[in-house]
Amino acid sequence: MMDSHDPAPWQRLLDIEAIKALKASYCRFIDTKQWAAMRALFCADARFDGFGSAPPGADLDTFLAGVAARLGKTISVHHCHMPEIRFHGSTRARGVWAMMDYLQWPPGQGPAEAPDYRGFHGYGHYEEEYRREPQGWRIARMRLTRLRMDDLPSDAPAARMGLLSASPEWLDGAG
Repeated sequence: MMDSHDPAPWQRLLDIEAIKALKASYCRFIDTKQWAAMRALFCADARFDGFGSAPPGADLDTFLAGVAARLGKTISVHHCHMPEIRFHGSTRARGVWAMMDYLQWPPGQGPAEAPDYRGFHGYGHYEEEYRREPQGWRIARMRLTRLRMDDLPSDAPAARMGLLSASPEWLDGAG
């Protein structure tokens, strides 16, 4: 029996799809270096844990500045799969996403603490909290947990780029 405060089952499906689209945008924005667009995916009071680009408990400004500084020169590929999403009332949810990421810095341009570092292929999970705000679902908390990280060898081949660059406005009908 449904609680009178629970949304209809079809609304839950729409909410799940909205949260999945939110996560897809996160992966695309981080890989195409769209830092301003990425900000809109988060609650203003969002917190972050488990990222090499920001200290534990970082706020949104610290996280975004850290990610932009650390990943700005990289070729990155983020994939998130198999979401498990649970609702905690009509305005809150939690999710776990299996993830894989690939980060490669140009030679000699690795992170400040290791400029000769080439990069890694990583595996793990994003653990997230979501909150429904007036503009839709937003990420309120994000934790990155790692199961494995494989360093790229120092002689990893240079990246071969595709023929077309990403078009940030593609979904809006431009480009």
